[in-house]
Amino acid sequence: MPVEEFVAGWISGALGLVLGHPFDTVKVRLQTQTRYQGIIDCMVKTYRHESLLGFFKGMSFPIASIAVVNSVLFGVYSNALLVLTATSHQERRAQPPSYTHVFIAGCTGGFLQAFCLAPFDLIKVRLQNQTEPRAQPRSSPPRYRGPVHCAASVFREEGPRGLFRGAWALTLRDTPTLGIYFVTYEGLCHQRTPEGQSPKPSSGGFDIFHSEL
Repeated sequence: MPVEEFVAGWISGALGLVLGHPFDTVKVRLQTQTRYQGIIDCMVKTYRHESLLGFFKGMSFPIASIAVVNSVLFGVYSNALLVLTATSHQERRAQPPSYTHVFIAGCTGGFLQAFCLAPFDLIKVRLQNQTEPRAQPRSSPPRYRGPVHCAASVFREEGPRGLFRGAWALTLRDTPTLGIYFVTYEGLCHQRTPEGQSPKPSSGGFDIFHSEL
């Protein structure tokens, strides 16, 4: 069922975020702060100063947004292929698109996804960089009390454009890499499909968008 595939995709993406977020937090802090001498030093100081929860700061917005971001990515990709190949989804099963069309469609999806992702990514990074413990006697309260407060503060202090800081850098990263991602996926599908059978279109498990977008 398409809805079940969509929910399964969201759950698997959320689990991936949970597992990878502590490493992403360490990466962000090493990129933006000079107080750490390396990966181990950052991990030790984060744990001592903020407990295990310090590694998961800013995680709630990415988990909440992954369904929207993937909706944009796979929906745009699927429909861009329709325009480029001038075929229906059913016809594409018998006549797979060229790798050029797959790459262009993937880049288009990555380009638009980056702008949807930018505000969520900015809030995540701001919260990850917040090294103050949540509650400690005689310590000043953290600047942001959570993702919603962070978003409201950025919007109030910097305007709507503040939420899209770094969006163009994110676009430069995601546009070509997602094009390569879909080309790789399509190529592997063709290699692993038994001779005489048509590979499943590279919807990434998001066939729900075939009928809605």
